[in-house]
Amino acid sequence: VQLQASGGGLVQAGGSLRLSCAASGLTFSLYNMGWFRQAPGKERAFVAAVNQNGSFTNYADSVKGRFTISRDNAKNTVYLEMNNLKIEDMAVYYCAASITTMSPNYERYRFRGQGTQVTVSS
Repeated sequence: VQLQASGGGLVQAGGSLRLSCAASGLTFSLYNMGWFRQAPGKERAFVAAVNQNGSFTNYADSVKGRFTISRDNAKNTVYLEMNNLKIEDMAVYYCAASITTMSPNYERYRFRGQGTQVTVSS
């Protein structure tokens, strides 16, 4: 199983980025998908999750109203649209997959991918 995150980069505060996570080696439509992030010196934190068919989403309070998680099961891809980015959003972003949960606990996700760096400048 591979979860490959991409789309990170350098953006000014107030700007937008769209992250993608392409999944392979699993039946993507069976899995809830989550996004997490880890800033330097901080623990990995929950960002957002989406259920198997995209009908239900959950967000960390810090990103509600600014970030949108979505998925395309035909493309085996989950997205994170990030708007109005803030300095505090700067982190490495990771995607993860779980059949059983949409938990904010990263350790409960069966498969976890490599991260993509998001840098926000003032």
